Amino acid sequence: MKKTKYLLVLLIGFLSCIKDVPTKFNEAALNDTFISLDGESVLFKDILETHEGKMIVIDIWASWCGDCIKGMPKVKALQKANPEAAYIFLSLDRGQDAWKRGIKKYDVQGEHYYLPNGKDSAFGNFVNIDWIPRYMVVDSKGNIKLFKAVEADNNQITEALE
Repeated sequence: MKKTKYLLVLLIGFLSCIKDVPTKFNEAALNDTFISLDGESVLFKDILETHEGKMIVIDIWASWCGDCIKGMPKVKALQKANPEAAYIFLSLDRGQDAWKRGIKKYDVQGEHYYLPNGKDSAFGNFVNIDWIPRYMVVDSKGNIKLFKAVEADNNQITEALE
């Protein structure tokens, strides 16, 4: 009997730690401002709207991030295997110059945006960035199909793109 109670307490504790994974971006995240390569301010919802009807892979990265750089060949393989998807790279670099140099240096292909306030932003708070690289998949209707992956070759990314 004691063993059953103990297991029940553990199970309840474990289940109470599981958070719901969002399937939609909240208003604050959608209205957060990013900077495009040409220096224009753009709302996140406008970035998504330009790809309405397409699957979107979001890669949150930075040029100073060793794991991000090591993962770039996997991102390129993902792009080659899924060319119909849009690839959006959101940078947490410490400055725009470093961000732009990183894109060129690592030949990162896709759309690029800089998040001026990094993790301390409405988008950063919504996504709860605790590690980069961070990959997300958004479906053709704007729903979040995959909220979090930290490896570009994660099977969940491929499954979400199918």
